[in-house]
Amino acid sequence: MKRWFTLGLLLLSATSLLAKGVYQTPEAFIQAGFQGEPPTPKVIWLSQPLKETMTNILSHSYHGLRVRYWGKGNRTAWILNEVGKEKPITVGIIVHAGQLERVTILTFRESRGGEVRYPSFTDQFINAKLKNSHDLDKPIDGISGATLSVRAVEKTAKLALFLHQQTPFSNGKTQ
Repeated sequence: MKRWFTLGLLLLSATSLLAKGVYQTPEAFIQAGFQGEPPTPKVIWLSQPLKETMTNILSHSYHGLRVRYWGKGNRTAWILNEVGKEKPITVGIIVHAGQLERVTILTFRESRGGEVRYPSFTDQFINAKLKNSHDLDKPIDGISGATLSVRAVEKTAKLALFLHQQTPFSNGKTQ
């Protein structure tokens, strides 16, 4: 009985270690998001009103002075980090015409909650838009045991949609 318990513990710790990793580099994500022709990165300098809205979306203050993004036509790409339970999760997000086109977990560093990297979770975000309340206009199903990771991904999706609205690419007139 003790052997089975030990074996079970080893298997559980091995599967949680397997959740950690780099699944796609930011460079590869940006390349794919713009069909191999990524635009030059751009920056949004964060004013106090922008930071206040970002604080409301994230439920904590954003400490940076600027946010880097890539934009072409009415598409923007964002590489954002948000802490799940203890460590940052790096998320790549493509916004097209004001709605989410792609949400991809690029790097997962937590010991639990790695299920957020699977398309069965991330595909729920496709076509989601931001309501005036800074909530998504569609529900996102959680994952048992991954609540904090789910929340982190949802926050980055909302933040990317909000930041997209602050760019000249939100109206599609900028090339």
